[in-house]
Amino acid sequence: MPQVTVPLGVFVEAFSVSPLQRWAGLSPWDLTSQSEAVVRQLLDALVASEFHVSNEIAVHSTASIEPGAVLKGPLILGPLCFVASGAYLRGGNWVAERCIFGPGAELKSSFVFPGTKLAHFNFVGDSILGSNVNLEAGSIICNYRNERASKEVLIRLGERLHSTGCKKFGAVVGDHSRIGANAVLAPGTMLAPSSIVRRASLRDDELPPT
Repeated sequence: MPQVTVPLGVFVEAFSVSPLQRWAGLSPWDLTSQSEAVVRQLLDALVASEFHVSNEIAVHSTASIEPGAVLKGPLILGPLCFVASGAYLRGGNWVAERCIFGPGAELKSSFVFPGTKLAHFNFVGDSILGSNVNLEAGSIICNYRNERASKEVLIRLGERLHSTGCKKFGAVVGDHSRIGANAVLAPGTMLAPSSIVRRASLRDDELPPT
């Protein structure tokens, strides 16, 4: 099964002007699998006067974090972000400005662009979320093929499935996409900008297009 490179700028317009541009040659799943190392390099390049930095966690001076939120490094949390009580950020995350993580939202090994919101009780693992993406309550981005013997995540481009060579990868969610309450994105989902996933539905790109 062929492997393929996916230019992230097709999904996330701000990618080319973000600090992540230096990794533009990586496929999305290669970027997320190296998230801890990538975030550590970005930590070294921060303007220290703008962030509160401790234990590999950098929180912008304008960000708000409620008591009861759990933040684990390496992590960069950008300007004007809000993290509610009960949210859990772990595994190497880079978060741009004006992002919101509501109660019970979990983010793992992911890169999140400006204005994106995880409303509450969400899980997003090993993923790249574009700008102004909204995940309603209970929506999930899965990162592991628990249901089958072969754990390799595949992606679909057009009519063909392609190999990623990795066992953990969630999704690329294009700018301005909307994920409805209790919807599930299966591992390897590639959502074009301005996509809509209906409430309580499953998006699984391994299934043949209908």
